[in-house]
Amino acid sequence: MIERDQIFINGKWVPSAGTDVIEVINPVTEEAVVTIPAGTAADVDAAAEAAAAAFPAWSKTPVGVRAEFLRKLAELTEKRSDEITKAIVSEIGQPYAIAAEAQGASAVVDLVSLAESLPEITWQEQVDRTVIAREPAGVVGAITPWNGPMRMVCMKAGAAIAAGCTVVLKGTEVAPLSSFIFAEMVAEAGLPDGVFNLVSGTGPEVGEAIVTHPLVDMVSLTGSVRAGRRVMELAAQGVKKVALELGGKSANVILEDADLVRAIEVGMEDAFRNSGQVCGGLSRVLVPRSRLAEAEEIAVRKAESYVLGDPYDAATTLGPVANVHQRERIRDYIRSGLDEGVRLLTGGPDAPEGLDRGYFVRPTVFSGDNTSRVAREEIFGPVVVIIPFDDEDDAFRIANDTEYGLAGAIWAGTDERARGLAGRLRAGRIRINGSAVNQRAPHGGFKLSGIGREFGRYGIEEFLEYKSIG
Repeated sequence: MIERDQIFINGKWVPSAGTDVIEVINPVTEEAVVTIPAGTAADVDAAAEAAAAAFPAWSKTPVGVRAEFLRKLAELTEKRSDEITKAIVSEIGQPYAIAAEAQGASAVVDLVSLAESLPEITWQEQVDRTVIAREPAGVVGAITPWNGPMRMVCMKAGAAIAAGCTVVLKGTEVAPLSSFIFAEMVAEAGLPDGVFNLVSGTGPEVGEAIVTHPLVDMVSLTGSVRAGRRVMELAAQGVKKVALELGGKSANVILEDADLVRAIEVGMEDAFRNSGQVCGGLSRVLVPRSRLAEAEEIAVRKAESYVLGDPYDAATTLGPVANVHQRERIRDYIRSGLDEGVRLLTGGPDAPEGLDRGYFVRPTVFSGDNTSRVAREEIFGPVVVIIPFDDEDDAFRIANDTEYGLAGAIWAGTDERARGLAGRLRAGRIRINGSAVNQRAPHGGFKLSGIGREFGRYGIEEFLEYKSIG
C-alpha cells in the first residue's frame, strides 16, 4: 500500500485541510493499493492564492528559461519512467510493456515537444501601427483523466507552464500517482514556488471548487461530455475561458480500394488500446457492403488474438478496464446491443474464461448499422461495431452521423486519394492509411468532442490571450 498523505502547495508538501482519504483499487487484484487525501475547497483556496501570487513573476519569465524547465522535467520523467509505468499499471492495469511506451515514453516526447515549440510561437507582431502581443491567460485550473494519467498532466500543466501561466491541478483520483510524481519533479526541477500546485480529491469537491474559484482565470478539462458540460456551466458564472477535450465515436472509413486486412487490424489496435479506454479510438469500422463478410472474419480473428491477464506477463496484450463501475457500464452497453438485435460476432458481456478476478471485459465485435446505442454512444471499452456502406457518399454520411468529432481514419488505395477525401470527414484529427499520430500536430475535436486543441505549439497557444497595443 502506498500512502500519499500531503498535497503540494506553494512549493511545499502540506497536509490537506480535510481528514478523509480516497482509496485506489488495483483493477487486476481488486485490492486497495494507494490512498490519497480527499482535498477540500479550503485546499483549493490556498493553491489558487499561491498560483495567483506566483503569476506576475512567472508570466514575465523569458521563453528560453521556461523551455529549459520543460527540458528538465522531460529528463526527470525519463529518469523515473519505470516508476511512473509501474504506478499506472497498478492503478489502471495497462500491460507494462504497452504502458511504458504509451504513457511514460510519450510523456517525455510531449514535454520535449512543448520546449521545442516555444520558439515557434509569434509572441509579438506589428499590424499597421498596432503591436499585437500574446500573453499568458493567468491562473489555470487543470483537471485530468485517469486513462492517460501522466500524459494528460504534461499536456495540460506542462503547456500552461510553457505559456507563462501558473497552475492548480486536480489529478484524477482513479490513477493519482502520476500527478504526485509530477509535483515531485517540479520541485526537483527548481520551478519557482506557486507556479504548480496539486490538490487531490473528487470532481464535485475539488474540481468544482477550482472551476468556480475567483482567482482561477481559465479551466482545462479532459473528461466525459457530462463533466465538460458541468465545467462550462460553472465557468460561465465567471465568464472564464475553457478548453475541453471530451468524448468520441470515431469512424475508421475503409474504401473499396484499401488494404482491408491492414485497415481493420490497425484500426482495431487503435480502438482497443488501453482496453478501449481512449476518447479517439476508432470504434466504428465502416466497410464496403460487398466486403462485409470478409471484414467480419478479419475483425473476429483480430479480436480473438488479444491475450488478457497479468499486466506484467509479456504475453498479455489487453488489460482490465479501470474499475468495477467502468466494467459494468461496458457490459451494460454490450447487453444493450444484444437487446437491440445487433449481431454479435465475438466477445460478449460475460467474464473472460479463466479470469474470475479483475475488471476484465472480453474484446467484443458487433456488426450492424449506425442506429444502435453501441454505434452511437461512447462506450469507452474494447467494443467495436462494423457498419457497411453502399458507396463513398454513403460512407461519409455515416461517418459524420454522430454527435462527436474527435478523430477518424481514411483508408484508400493511395495516400493522395485518402488525403483528398479528408475534408469530407468532420473530425479534428484524421489518420491517413494508418499514419502515426503526430505529437506536434493539434489534437482536439468538433461538436461534443470539445473546444480547443492540445499538443505542441497549439497546446501552448490555448493558454495565451491576445493584447493590442497602440
